[in-house]
Amino acid sequence: MPLAAGRATMRSMTDDKVKRRLTTVLCADVHGYSRLMEADEAATLATLRRYRAAMAGLVERHDGRIVNTWGDAVIAEFASVVEAVQCAIEIQQEIAHQDPDLADAHRMRFRIGINLGDVMVDGTDIYGDGVNIASRLQELAEPGGVVISGSVYEQVYNKLSLGFVSLGQQPMKNVAPVVSYRVTMGGEGDKRRSSPVGESPASQADAVAASQSGAAAGRDQHAPPTLVHSVADWFASLPRPVAMACAISGFLILINVFTGLHRIWFHWPVAALIFIAILRTVRQRRPSSDSGQERRTNRE
Repeated sequence: MPLAAGRATMRSMTDDKVKRRLTTVLCADVHGYSRLMEADEAATLATLRRYRAAMAGLVERHDGRIVNTWGDAVIAEFASVVEAVQCAIEIQQEIAHQDPDLADAHRMRFRIGINLGDVMVDGTDIYGDGVNIASRLQELAEPGGVVISGSVYEQVYNKLSLGFVSLGQQPMKNVAPVVSYRVTMGGEGDKRRSSPVGESPASQADAVAASQSGAAAGRDQHAPPTLVHSVADWFASLPRPVAMACAISGFLILINVFTGLHRIWFHWPVAALIFIAILRTVRQRRPSSDSGQERRTNRE
């Protein structure tokens, strides 16, 4: 083979090799975008452009770059994990102060997910699980909220004056479950509910319950509590498998009541559902506890 041809072949093989890097990916998405577009396309698009311009300025200020803006989503990457989280907080604060007189039903609010992971690089675009996980974390966030992966939490929990509530391992479409945390921005009360690495699952569950109770109290602070609100708050504080089991069990009991109580059969499927729900709850919380124990052992 001629020398020139051999060099050309080696250069081609080098160019075809996939480039990778470790980076922090921020994914932001508009909550209820289809509903907003259906109500007023022109106003929604104008608001989206205005908010994206504000987000781009904040991303640049924190030494990040916008990777993509397909649809109503925004993908950005940062070399610094701390800068990425600070940028996400400032984005949510900036958007919260936009259009203060607009009714809640017409406000545009973003959900943000942040992940630190390995990505594939193709020109100016990035791909891979590092991006996919950030996108799935965004889906776990509340409107106006931020959810981060465990890898991000490890880097920022002792560097930023924020609160973090563990969400445990949440199922994610086409992505292996990862431990995630909701960032709280409500001040000192939220800082006391922070979940350091290695905290017990019971403590994390208490933190989640306290957060939900605080939200309920803020919602009803001007109205006396009702039985419906009390039941709703109790139901929301349950782990997801247990809540689903209770809902299905109630439905089965109603069926048994309406078909006649001369033959009671609901207790058998209800007992099986509750048993399965308890097993799933224990299995979901165990990996988070085990990983926390391993991290605490490694530090010691």
